[in-house]
Amino acid sequence: MTAPLLQLDALTRTFGGLRAVSEVSFDVMRGEICSVIGPNGAGKTSLFNLISGVLRPTSGRILFDGADITRERPARFASLGIGRTFQNLALFKHGTVVENILVGRHIHTKSSVLESAFFFGRTRAEEIAAREKVEEIVEFLEIEQIRDAVVGQLSYGQQKRVELARALACEPKLLLLDEMVSGMNQEETEDIARFVLDIRDELGITVLMIEHDMRVVMDISDRVQVLNFGQKIAGGTPDQVRNDPAVLDAYLGRRGRPSEPAGSAAHGL
Repeated sequence: MTAPLLQLDALTRTFGGLRAVSEVSFDVMRGEICSVIGPNGAGKTSLFNLISGVLRPTSGRILFDGADITRERPARFASLGIGRTFQNLALFKHGTVVENILVGRHIHTKSSVLESAFFFGRTRAEEIAAREKVEEIVEFLEIEQIRDAVVGQLSYGQQKRVELARALACEPKLLLLDEMVSGMNQEETEDIARFVLDIRDELGITVLMIEHDMRVVMDISDRVQVLNFGQKIAGGTPDQVRNDPAVLDAYLGRRGRPSEPAGSAAHGL
């Protein structure tokens, strides 16, 4: 049996008397798309901050690719193979699309200060390799027409795609996507869902995503983990989660049919 790429073991994070994440345990298998869902304030982003090194756990363990990374320095996570997008865009608005994506290649450069200053030897080879990789990503995400555009002048949906491109430039083993389709129209949402599938199928990258759009979650996820008040309340295939009474209670506030509307969070379960 293939070992999980990511294992969370009783992961907990407290802020004073508040437990943002409480003893959460689940595995993410290699080559799967796994979604984390839950009502607002369920602890989803705090969980991502723990997995990506932004926060350190109060207790519990994080195992990645067979190694315990619970106490690793935050700067190490990208080089270990964990890439991430953020719910709030974190782009360089005055830079071009290509310049922003190139930032993601930084962990793959090994040149010395002297080599970089004179742009010879290894520096030149690394720059050529980085730009070739960026062009591959630009083509993959179909953003050739905006490659030289200033990011701050792009639409919100285009900026989201640039942030995804930068995360891919790190060449991650695990890609964390934090509400990628939030604020997007239907066409942009369908494009991103297609790209997520291609990232898994064509690039071989495992995907763990937070998403409020239940149609996207149920359509493309292999497994779904559900949080509520910092705790995991359910996990399994989309069909298993869709019909779980605890999930219906969390989203609807009562036992009801999955098709019953109860606000945007529940819509699509």
